Amino acid sequence: MELTTPNLDALRLGFKTSFQGAFDKVPTMRDKVAEVVPSTTSENLYGWLGELPGMREWLGERVVRNLEEHDYRVKNRDWEETLGVNRNHIKDDTVGQYSKRFELMGRSAARHPELLVWEALKAGFTDECYDGQPFFDTDHPVLDEDGEETTVANTDGGAGNPWFLLCTNEVVMPILLQVREAAQFVALDQPTDRDVFLNKLFLYGSEWRGAVAYAFWQMAWGSKQDLDADTYKLARQSLTSMRSDYGHPMGLMPNLLVVGPSNEAAGRELLNSERNAAGATNVWKDTAELLVCPWLD
Repeated sequence: MELTTPNLDALRLGFKTSFQGAFDKVPTMRDKVAEVVPSTTSENLYGWLGELPGMREWLGERVVRNLEEHDYRVKNRDWEETLGVNRNHIKDDTVGQYSKRFELMGRSAARHPELLVWEALKAGFTDECYDGQPFFDTDHPVLDEDGEETTVANTDGGAGNPWFLLCTNEVVMPILLQVREAAQFVALDQPTDRDVFLNKLFLYGSEWRGAVAYAFWQMAWGSKQDLDADTYKLARQSLTSMRSDYGHPMGLMPNLLVVGPSNEAAGRELLNSERNAAGATNVWKDTAELLVCPWLD
């Protein structure tokens, strides 16, 4: 193949088609737990996560509650994957071998935000959220009915493979997928480019820019304890009794149990079985949807 502009344009289009075809076919689960938040600068400030408001009886004048601002900033990060195509392979018309490689690149680009979301959920036991505490923590600071600071837990610890009970039926999802630039296919494929001159390589790649953030910890319970009726009961009761500042009941109803492959059997037994191991009625049947995520173990 001659290294003419039409030929190189056609080659780029073929590579991009392979990339995009595989990209579009990749199934995702992240939408179950995360919502996309657009980003227009180098970072997002989530000061609005500072307070969950609640209504009060209107006696006398209105009581103005200023939104507490938390300096929770999440910087966008750059991600890339690059493949070099040897100039001689183009000249010798042997580029067909690259088709599958570009399909794999497309699959990788589509899966990358997915991996970030599940990695963030797993890292929630150590990574901080808006209040400066780990997203899953035993002592999140809140204000009680009298305005005095107290603490609330959204984890019971443990050391096994993690599982999560989430409220994904509220206005805000527990995880925020911050997107500055969506995944795209790019190329550096002119005969006069530096890499072609020095290394005989035409460069093609993908890039994505963004990050993952935590939303309200009150809507998520994370555990590394054994998943059974007792630990599930604790998680569910903790979330349904969750209160915001000043003791306002949040009225949460957890609806999604997220487990890795190692906890799949326990999750199915909890949510699908008519009877428990003792033969009694399983009171937790159908109390949440089960999501088995291969990225969690």
